[in-house]
Amino acid sequence: MKLQRLDHFGLEVADLKRAERFYVDVLGLRVVARMGDQVLLDCGGQNLALFEVARSPLTEAQRSARIRNPLGKGHHAFLVSADDFSAARERLTRAGVETANPIDWGDHDCLYFLDLDGNLLEVVSYRDHQ
Repeated sequence: MKLQRLDHFGLEVADLKRAERFYVDVLGLRVVARMGDQVLLDCGGQNLALFEVARSPLTEAQRSARIRNPLGKGHHAFLVSADDFSAARERLTRAGVETANPIDWGDHDCLYFLDLDGNLLEVVSYRDHQ
């Protein structure tokens, strides 16, 4: 078997309409399709599927622990340009999104953040791709 590429990745959310607004309005993704309990979003030629799943919200302590030390935890990373990386923290902060401090890895920068359901996400910008 040879995997060709990632077709889509899925995230569980408690409120599909609320999550769709976040991913469209804050992150700038575009709706491809709505199918019952899921929304498919375009993310640079790949797809993100949001699945509505009944679950208890994370406590503030759980959210804080997740974003306070995000390294080594399962997450999804979105590639952005250097200019967009510079604007990302400001945009996320204005939207009330919890973020960790940016990390400079030498050849790239990353910024971890939580969506409304506590899913750990990242924006990353590689310096050699500018």
